[in-house]
Amino acid sequence: MPVKKTATTKKAQISNSLPSLSLKTIFAMTFGFFGVNMAFSLQSSQMGRIFQTIGADPTKLGFFFILPPLAGMVVQPLVGKYSDLTWSNKFGRRMPYLILGAPIAALVMVLLPNAGSFGFGYASIAALTFGAIAILFMDLSSNVCMQPFKMIVGDMVNENQKDLAWSWQQSFSNLGGVIATIFPFLLTALGVANVAKQGEVPLSVRLSFYIGAAILLATSIYTIVSVKEYDPLSYAKYHHIDTKAPQEKPSLWALVKRAPRSFWEVSFVQLFDWFAFQYLWTYATGAIAKNVWNTADTASAGYQAAGNWYGILTCVQSVAAVIWGFVVLSRTSPYKRKFWFRVGLFSGALGFIGVFFTHNQYLLLLPFCLIGISYLTMQTEAFSIFTSSLDGKNEGAYMGLFNCGICLPQIIASLLSFIIFPLINKSMPGMILVAGLVMLLGVFAVGIIKEDTPQTGLTGKK
Repeated sequence: MPVKKTATTKKAQISNSLPSLSLKTIFAMTFGFFGVNMAFSLQSSQMGRIFQTIGADPTKLGFFFILPPLAGMVVQPLVGKYSDLTWSNKFGRRMPYLILGAPIAALVMVLLPNAGSFGFGYASIAALTFGAIAILFMDLSSNVCMQPFKMIVGDMVNENQKDLAWSWQQSFSNLGGVIATIFPFLLTALGVANVAKQGEVPLSVRLSFYIGAAILLATSIYTIVSVKEYDPLSYAKYHHIDTKAPQEKPSLWALVKRAPRSFWEVSFVQLFDWFAFQYLWTYATGAIAKNVWNTADTASAGYQAAGNWYGILTCVQSVAAVIWGFVVLSRTSPYKRKFWFRVGLFSGALGFIGVFFTHNQYLLLLPFCLIGISYLTMQTEAFSIFTSSLDGKNEGAYMGLFNCGICLPQIIASLLSFIIFPLINKSMPGMILVAGLVMLLGVFAVGIIKEDTPQTGLTGKK
């Protein structure tokens, strides 16, 4: 008996009309995230350390952490919108933006950790301003790099392979985080200086950023050379787009107003999970220094040791995410996305709360494993649920707009930190506890998502 063609069925037909890709191709389009996330991982794991080392007031850290998500909210929708309109016979649709962004991101990665090395002076306005500008441009360029990798998955991967592709991408992303975050600890073990005079970032951190910049360039080049995007006619054919019909060019605001339901539902859930991770990135080094080394002196060996150990913990977080992604999420059914979304957020909540109560550096390994499971799951399931509701039109613009649902919670968290931090007696471990409680709310928020049930729409069977 034929199935009545619902909106869900039509969507599934479009997704499934995309050809199945070889694992080699999926590898090439997802592995580049390895290098991109080295930049983001070094930024997230070392940014608090860098700014406190050059003299930033701990009560004002939220200001510096507003800049990266603010850059993402501006850049990613614009890259998405204009790459939808870009067609290059030689470089494709999305890759020109990666070609532009990767060299700039690598350059700024070299400059950022040198914010205290130009003789500006400890806690000087010049040093802090240089650092703020560097982190802003690093995030601008890193976002330009990141968007093409996300958009080619939406452009080229069919529904049956989508969970595999997103989990691979996030797994390689976390693998890049493993390498990046272990660098300061490893370099210190090899004899590279991990302390410096007041106001200067240690050489171990600076070298980590230099190596990360080189790997970002290399992996981006690999993806550019290895992935051939669909030409305009093939793209239209696979996505059932009528090339003879007038092609509208709606504004970003117009797209927001007619965004699919999942755009708003998933974005609401992301208010909780990305809020929580913003506090992890901002306060983790200080929280670990206070709980384990019992110090708040940023020039002390204990504080810098805490910074290195946070790098190791971030590495453990990434390893747990990689294993979880390859062993569990890459094999999950599209029917179970909401379930795994909840599992991920609950794991994160337990991890954050565990960090608050743990005062032994080795026992911190367990909560950071839970945080790693959360970090990969919440991204994989969010993108799988959202991209399944797109029909191929304005896909890049929607992917960029969807990123606002990631950036906005980070901005809100940073602004609220000016109120919350003093209220809890300027306790950095306390801010991690707040993050865990917010993540716990996100577990319940998943219930608002009314996910479409995947249909084959092709065989005529129910």
